[in-house]
Amino acid sequence: MIYIYFIGTAGSGKSRLTGSFNEWCKRNGYDSIPVNLDPGVKKIPYAPEIDVREWISLDEVMKEYDLGPNGAQIVCADMLALNVKELEERLGEYRADYVLFDTPGQLELFAFRSAGKIIIEQLGKKNSLLAFLIDPSLATTPSNFASQLMLSATAQFRLEVPLVNVLTKIDMIDKEMLDIMMKWGKNPDLLYEELMKAPSLYSRLSEGIITVIREMEAHTSFIPLSAETWEGMEDLYASIQNIFYGGEDLERK
Repeated sequence: MIYIYFIGTAGSGKSRLTGSFNEWCKRNGYDSIPVNLDPGVKKIPYAPEIDVREWISLDEVMKEYDLGPNGAQIVCADMLALNVKELEERLGEYRADYVLFDTPGQLELFAFRSAGKIIIEQLGKKNSLLAFLIDPSLATTPSNFASQLMLSATAQFRLEVPLVNVLTKIDMIDKEMLDIMMKWGKNPDLLYEELMKAPSLYSRLSEGIITVIREMEAHTSFIPLSAETWEGMEDLYASIQNIFYGGEDLERK
């Protein structure tokens, strides 16, 4: 099994992409299953094969521990880490080639608390991939774009597995803006030039950020994608194949 974890900031489209990519895989003859790891989600646009809400309830945690939604989300994330064995056993009931994990809406709950690291280590780092979703509405300026890439780099540093960056919702972006983002994503030097136009106070910080982004760009993909039109799905699949099979297609060997 290959485990693909869709991560990103709230509203970046993790659930929508999980469902759409699963449907794309099915229609193209690839064996995949979607898994929901967000105990607080009220509605998801797909039918998960495994749903963490079966054994962890945000509402019940709020009542039992007298917590608000944010505090309860943290407790639920820690409970998810404690239930990783049950998750592994449930996955053992399937023979899918690809497991698509829809992670909690708040990035920090999966990437920066114990849950994400424990799940990935338990299921196996060598079979795991992070797909970091970049919401274009949060990346329209050079500094915002660079901040998204830094979040991506930090998540990869924390979880220690391969990563691809996915620019989501491209069907909702003006073509000119999309072209600019694509240039920033594929050419760190151009992004650096734009960042250096900021006040000199931030020049050294910009240099440090670009150093990280350049290093990251050398071994990660940058994929523009739409969960609505499915544009870019084949590129995402190709990146997965390239990372785990050196470009060979698992389904067509």
